[in-house]
Amino acid sequence: MARALSLAAEGGRLGEVPVGAVIVRDGKVLGEGYNCPISGHDPTAHAEIVALRDAAMREGNYRLPDTTLYVTLEPCTMCMGALIHARIANVIYAADEPRAGAVRSQLSLADAAHYNHRITVSAGLMAAQSAQLLKSFFAERRKKKS
Repeated sequence: MARALSLAAEGGRLGEVPVGAVIVRDGKVLGEGYNCPISGHDPTAHAEIVALRDAAMREGNYRLPDTTLYVTLEPCTMCMGALIHARIANVIYAADEPRAGAVRSQLSLADAAHYNHRITVSAGLMAAQSAQLLKSFFAERRKKKS
């Protein structure tokens, strides 16, 4: 999660909402990324999707079984769908996303019975650090606008 927070901070410095993600299998980083929909002109370029693309390219496979995703913010609907299709085994996220979180805040997609793949989810790892990074980012953004 520390690496995901570092990636999130990097994205924040570039003006992106500071969210970072890392995909790991057996202690080895397979893929990583941070939010870049603004700079990439890509609405799908959330940190999780960027990390999935990176890992899939490195592995030569769109399926990533037996992997864990560490992400600094609760995934949204789009990202949960992609994680399920990629067969990610575990998602560990830091802070809840009360407005658009699709793991427990607004939806519980990891628990949806209609999917043919189940993801184990854990929350709260380094949540305070992630929340502070987001709060600082948005406070600075509001300050610049005024």
